[in-house]
Amino acid sequence: MGSPGRPLLPQRERRFRYPGRKWLPDRDVLCGILYVLHTGIQWEYLPKEPGFGSGMTCWRRLRDWNEAGVWQRLHEVLLAELNAASRLDWSRCVVDSSHIRALKGGDTRAPRRSTAAGPARNTT
Repeated sequence: MGSPGRPLLPQRERRFRYPGRKWLPDRDVLCGILYVLHTGIQWEYLPKEPGFGSGMTCWRRLRDWNEAGVWQRLHEVLLAELNAASRLDWSRCVVDSSHIRALKGGDTRAPRRSTAAGPARNTT
């Protein structure tokens, strides 16, 4: 989990010899990403007038942030802050799992363990 003073977004150092294009501010690009995700438009149709930059710029930044684990850290920080402020209703929490059959598994099947408090009533 991120520390309180540590930024969630990876820091990028500007090259001095071949600087390339000017780097768009992260906040503007984030607004462009959220705009695309909210409206459902294609990246290539992202309007440039609000200052989001191009759709390709936003898409690349989203990809880079995803690979850097930004969204996972953001989720953890938000949960920690909401929990500290007693703003989470844990009674509405859902735990999900999946069971996948092992195609090359063993010949014998282990008995399934019940999660109930006691044995179920006989229905016959």
